[in-house]
Amino acid sequence: MQDSFDITTVIFLALAAFVIWRLRSVLGQKTGTERSPFKPVERNRMEPPPRGDGDNVVRLPGADRAAAPERPGPAPATPDWSGLAEPGSAVARGLDAAVQAEPGFDPRSFLEGAKGAYEAIVMAFAKGDRKTLRSLLSREVGDGFERAIDEREKTHRVMETTFVSIDKADIVGVDVRNRVAQITVHFVSHLITVTRDAEGKTVDGNAEAVVEVPDVWTFSRTLGSRDPNWLLVATEAGS
Repeated sequence: MQDSFDITTVIFLALAAFVIWRLRSVLGQKTGTERSPFKPVERNRMEPPPRGDGDNVVRLPGADRAAAPERPGPAPATPDWSGLAEPGSAVARGLDAAVQAEPGFDPRSFLEGAKGAYEAIVMAFAKGDRKTLRSLLSREVGDGFERAIDEREKTHRVMETTFVSIDKADIVGVDVRNRVAQITVHFVSHLITVTRDAEGKTVDGNAEAVVEVPDVWTFSRTLGSRDPNWLLVATEAGS
C-alpha cells in the first residue's frame, strides 16, 4: 500500500512539473520592457496633426483655423481745448503743434504757471529785485526792466505795489517753430501801486486806489528740452 502511494505521488509530481514547464514556454517571462496597461486618461489625448512638407513646427489643435481679424484700437483722442481756444482757430492749431512737439505739454498748467510768473515779475520789478527778474526774463526784456530800475534808483524814487488779483489770463497766440514755442497771454490784473520820491511824496499812482492793469506778455521755451522754465520775451500794454 505504501509503495503504491509513493508511485502515484511521483506520477502526479511529474505531471505537475511538465504542465508548469509548458506554461512558461507558451507565456514567456516578464522582462520589464512590456507595454504598459492602457490608461483611461490617455483616451482624451489628441495626436498632433501631421506636419506639412518642410514644416518642422508641431501645430497645436485649432491653430490651423483662420485667425480672427484684429480689432482696431481706439482712435487717438482729439485734444480738448474748450475754455482755451475755439475749435479750428489759430490758437487751437498752435496748441496742437505744441503738443506734437512735446506730448506732455498742458496749456492749462502753463497758464497757471504764467499767472504765477506774472505776479512774481510785477512784484520783483517794484522791489528792484534784479536776481528774480534775471531768472524769469529773456536778456532783452531783462535789460529793459533793469534800465527802468536804474533810472528809478538814480532819482531816489521808491515804487510800492500791492498785488490784488489776476482777473483774466487768456492765451491769445501760439507760435511753434523748430520746437521753440512762443505763447502770448492777455492778462487783466488789479493792483494798488504808487511811486514816491526821496521825501515820500507821491509822484505817480495812488496808494488808495485799485487800478485795473491790462498786459499782453509773450513767454518762450524750447519744447522737449530738459529745462522746464518759460521766459518772458516780450511785453506790451493790453486793452
